[in-house]
Amino acid sequence: MEVNGIDIKWLGNAGILIKNLNGGKVIYIDPYNLREDLEKADLIFLTHSHYDHCSVADISKIIKSGTKIIMPADCQSKILRFEIPIKYQIVSPGFELSLGEIKVSCFPAYNLDKNFHPKNEEWVGYLIKIGDVLIYHSGDTDKIPEMQRLTGHKQSGRKLVAILSVGGRFTMNAEEAAEAAKLIKPDIAIPIHYGSVSGTLEDAEEFKELCELENVKVKILEKE
Repeated sequence: MEVNGIDIKWLGNAGILIKNLNGGKVIYIDPYNLREDLEKADLIFLTHSHYDHCSVADISKIIKSGTKIIMPADCQSKILRFEIPIKYQIVSPGFELSLGEIKVSCFPAYNLDKNFHPKNEEWVGYLIKIGDVLIYHSGDTDKIPEMQRLTGHKQSGRKLVAILSVGGRFTMNAEEAAEAAKLIKPDIAIPIHYGSVSGTLEDAEEFKELCELENVKVKILEKE
């Protein structure tokens, strides 16, 4: 899917590939169960240390010398295993960084009423700004009050894309994710975290139906 010259692909589960079609860095978020022929990463963002978000086997398929990995602290022990020389940055909620033309803000990601993703782990979602496109990847989270702040980042002329987990059990279900989309008010929402570890295509379709009742546009991406 292209948004103002930024290509966004779904890689299955919570995995996302982002690329500026006008030239720029190749960005992965939470790569998992990747095919073998994908292009090498300039930047990899990891939301937390669970196996389907911080997968050493999948990261090894896409790293090259100089790849930079942005991650919470508890991912570090896995990432330091690589023999290829990489760079890394430890982040937590509230952290901001500038990576050339890319600006990043780290948002909290946690469960409210289940114990899979405790708030005190300081795991994250990411708001990534490339040109005039803002891409929010929720990470594994429930609908949390901090999402309200996303509307303040949206400015005239920018497109806000919200990539939201919809599979339930570990994260928001379709109804909760639709409520989050209603709160965030993105230009377009993309459902993820279904069809693999938890959730089904039906969850994504229900999310789309509920969002469109609130005039939130949804795109269900085909897995790459």
